[in-house]
Amino acid sequence: MSDTLVKAAAQFGLSLDKDRCAALQTLLHELNDWNQRINLTAIRDPHQQQSKHLLDSLSIQPYLHGTYIADIGTGAGFPGLPLAVVNPDKEFLLVDSINKKLRFVAHAVQVMKLQNVAVLHTRAQDYRPARRFDSVVSRAMGSIENFVLWCGHLCADQGRLLAMKGRYPEAELANVPKGWQVVTVHELEVPGLDEQRHLVELCRC
Repeated sequence: MSDTLVKAAAQFGLSLDKDRCAALQTLLHELNDWNQRINLTAIRDPHQQQSKHLLDSLSIQPYLHGTYIADIGTGAGFPGLPLAVVNPDKEFLLVDSINKKLRFVAHAVQVMKLQNVAVLHTRAQDYRPARRFDSVVSRAMGSIENFVLWCGHLCADQGRLLAMKGRYPEAELANVPKGWQVVTVHELEVPGLDEQRHLVELCRC
């Protein structure tokens, strides 16, 4: 699997060395171990886990802005944990309102010895950070409208909101809240995944 992962990640401009590959595989190992006790993900097939968790997360790597990144609604740590593995020079805060999932994320951070990840148990709309983020990412916050309404205050003035989507979200793009605009919609290609993927990049007007 490691050779396939290296070749696939190269499509996103990433060069995975042995240590980073090992960290990503450790993440899936720990995910499967914890999944036997608490329901973290319905995806159990190893190849699907690689494409739908690891590579889907890494596919947004070219579009990250700045060095301070928030992953809102991180769930079991996606996309935040894979991105943190390949970006040791960036700081990541992984936020979720479900504590059992964050317990796994905190465990994975410790096992993978990641020094650039913090976790926070809260709802995005209730969080008021002392320092706002260069990129605010989510693949689990529902509609783009809700993502902006709940997370827009977390984003720095020149920062970006990055909404991970499946199909092109035409209807959602018509309901972007006032004060925000769509910079572009990136069409993503995830190796091994025969499904549409898009990333909506938003900024303040």
